Amino acid sequence: MAVKQDWQSPIAPGVSWYQATAGERATYPELDGSKTCDVAVVGGGYTGLQAAYNLAKAGVSVVLIDANRFGDGASGRNGGQLGTGQRWWPEELEEKIGYERSRALFDLAEGAKKHLLDFASEHQIDIEFMPGQINVAHKESYKRSYIENAEIAASRYGYPHVQFMDRQETQERLGSKRYHCGVRDTGTGHIHPLKLLIGLARVAANAGAQIFEMTPATAVRNDGGKVRIDTPKGTITADKALIACNGYIGNLEPVTASHVMPIRSFIGATAPLKDFPAVLPGGEAVADSRFVVRYFRKSKDGRLLFGGREAYTSDNPRDITEHIRRQITEIYPALKDVEITHAWGGSVGITMPRQPFVREVMPNVTSIGGYSGHGVMLSNYCGKLYAETVLGKSADLDLFKALDIPAFPGGAAMRAPLLFLALSWFALRDKF
Repeated sequence: MAVKQDWQSPIAPGVSWYQATAGERATYPELDGSKTCDVAVVGGGYTGLQAAYNLAKAGVSVVLIDANRFGDGASGRNGGQLGTGQRWWPEELEEKIGYERSRALFDLAEGAKKHLLDFASEHQIDIEFMPGQINVAHKESYKRSYIENAEIAASRYGYPHVQFMDRQETQERLGSKRYHCGVRDTGTGHIHPLKLLIGLARVAANAGAQIFEMTPATAVRNDGGKVRIDTPKGTITADKALIACNGYIGNLEPVTASHVMPIRSFIGATAPLKDFPAVLPGGEAVADSRFVVRYFRKSKDGRLLFGGREAYTSDNPRDITEHIRRQITEIYPALKDVEITHAWGGSVGITMPRQPFVREVMPNVTSIGGYSGHGVMLSNYCGKLYAETVLGKSADLDLFKALDIPAFPGGAAMRAPLLFLALSWFALRDKF
């Protein structure tokens, strides 16, 4: 069994199935010397590159840096599912913030979905979009909430694309008897995330953004009204700055680090399932109701891409294939001996309420991240909205700024241990 893995790096670049199938991946220079610009961006994922592109095409001078290669973070390694709405179902969010704000956030997410698909089409980026997403219940007691979700989406949120599935339909659409019921969303789908990222970097550079790889930020500070970002070989001086590091914030900026926590998430890719036509015959992506979500989908060439193991530390396990295989086998017993050709992982930035963190963390410095597993659409759109805020075109980013995102408790020394205990408890609750 051939399994491509390299867990020496905290990001482990170049080992994912995405990397193996993305085609040509351009390289960009390191920053060598100092720069002055209107807006500096730290982080070359979806958020940072979308911000850089939208600012540059409007004539704003932009310098963007990333500590690694573009695509080595979450934007190039994630599950590829677009989803609908926010991380919470709209009726759940409505209970906390009211209908008006919940509806505004839902509509914003629909705008994010349209923007992503339109952007890829306009710039001829083959993101391998495949339609459809299924959310399934791993406990029978959840059936009522799934029925209500489909009804509420149509009647209160103007979204008629969600349909309830009973046990039989769920089993037929998944090719598995593991789940009790579900909802099928025909208004969304899934993509090849690294192809989107590669195309986005190209488009940003062509628009005039100065983008640099392998250039870590070592400090961010406001100095006499100017933002200064130190790097190993120079300083970037800007009027404004965006920190878009998400789960890779490290110790760069303490406010973000106290609100956005990295957890490790892992995915395995099987060989093409030519002998298993019953597995996801409609080609939809799937996410289940566990707190520690299991998410899976079929690629265009018929592989099962399965994510389902989270680790609540910064360490990488030496071999995650058997963990992934165990979870695949729980859902698809017939796949117990299937070849797993690739296995990879990366950091996902989460917040306490699993909603995005958007805040001015020092004068003229905005930080955006913490998409909590729902970032393919939202991170792209948040980058665009940041640019529109700078340009004075839109205040939609304020919808995220208004969310109550508390810091993780315990201070720097206790955040990770407390998170480990809390999420381990939720994982245990998923089982029982």
